[in-house]
Amino acid sequence: MRVVILFGSEMGTSEAVAECVADELSAYDVSVYDMTDFDPGDLTADDFHVIVCSTYGDGDLPTGAEPFFDRLDATTPDLTGLRFAVFGLGDTVYGDTYNRGGEIAAEKLTACGATQIGEHGRHDASTGVRAKDMAREWARTLPVPAPAAV
Repeated sequence: MRVVILFGSEMGTSEAVAECVADELSAYDVSVYDMTDFDPGDLTADDFHVIVCSTYGDGDLPTGAEPFFDRLDATTPDLTGLRFAVFGLGDTVYGDTYNRGGEIAAEKLTACGATQIGEHGRHDASTGVRAKDMAREWARTLPVPAPAAV
């Protein structure tokens, strides 16, 4: 099973977290991509996808994730069979918009037919827990699907 980790970041934290998740999932064939450089047309149900996404501004997707999701919205591919997990980064100081970037990512993928599996990870920058540490622990619990039978 190939694991494709896509990160959307504003200031680089999501990229660092994505690398930690990749380390935890190193038993699989893992690739890490900036969403800016990944075409939604390359999403495939043969891979397990992990989305690591921060929240920016007033509960928006980070600048690094906008082009990916704009292309997804424009093409609305059929993602039936695609499985994904989300680790979001946010800060409860922002109230209702806390961790909204990861939630938006999940909503957009499920709207195209993809299925979110595992616990939706939500890091809170207001806590003393480092995002990398929380992400490592979260990644250990992911139910990465077995490869499809041939």
